[in-house]
Amino acid sequence: MDDKHIALTPNYLKKEIARLKKEKNALIMAHYYQRDEIQEIADFIGDSLALARQASQTDADIIVMCGVHFMGETAKILCPDKKVLIPDMNAGCSLADSCRPEEFKKFIEKYPDHTVISYVNTSADVKALTDIVVTSGNARKIVEQLPEDEKIIFGPDHNLGEYINSVTGRNMILWKGACHVHDRFSLEKIMELKNEHPGAKILVHPECKRPLQLIADKVGSTAALLDFASNDSSKEYIVVTESGILFEMRRKCPEKVFIAAPGEDVECQCNECDFMKMNTLEKVYECLKNEKPEIYVDAETASKAVKSIERMLEMS
Repeated sequence: MDDKHIALTPNYLKKEIARLKKEKNALIMAHYYQRDEIQEIADFIGDSLALARQASQTDADIIVMCGVHFMGETAKILCPDKKVLIPDMNAGCSLADSCRPEEFKKFIEKYPDHTVISYVNTSADVKALTDIVVTSGNARKIVEQLPEDEKIIFGPDHNLGEYINSVTGRNMILWKGACHVHDRFSLEKIMELKNEHPGAKILVHPECKRPLQLIADKVGSTAALLDFASNDSSKEYIVVTESGILFEMRRKCPEKVFIAAPGEDVECQCNECDFMKMNTLEKVYECLKNEKPEIYVDAETASKAVKSIERMLEMS
């Protein structure tokens, strides 16, 4: 029977996704910021580093990347022989968009003797201009492996770059980019929350502005914040990153309380990434059924970009 005559209920979609996944030898990967129902049906959930590692190791024929566009590109670069799908091709990234390759190329040309480090939240074209890709989870570790006198350009996230400079004592030249979610968390509203929950620890992603990093009990990537909460003795946390991570935090620590930090405008969901939330169960189903939209990266770009990604994996 045609789908038009079937009620596409969550249960129906989940069953069909499971059937198609088995039939097509597909792997569904999801970032921590995805909708709860997508994390529920994913074979693998992780941050950008974990997703990249998993993509490079899978024997699946099809990878369905439930995240944003640059994550699909990264998977395709690492797995050129596999079909990489993304449920919604319009699921972009404000941070990646803040670093256009033609502008970044002009920027790095001003500093010809510098090593170029780019955050994974960038397009394949920017990765092709990069020496080493990093994630929020491994940026410090990778920077600290380079000689102390190494001249470095870091882009595109200015807040993350500033944080890495502060903890390593480096003086990297920073590109002025930012994530539209992490950049708009409100220090004032978080302190109001802290007054209401004095025993709560504050967990902050390093893409947030410096004042928020300074009040944090823990600054770290999504995986690092999850690990901290899982092993810490506290019972309550204010989580200053995209609210999708609360699904996995609550699943791993059901006895603890996790509070999503508000953005500047409490009238809107300013702690959610509009792009991440574009993916839905129905789109995952349609994507698997029709095997599109498919991610493509041209061979020349991929051959340059893969070197920077492999360098990251070697140094992590």
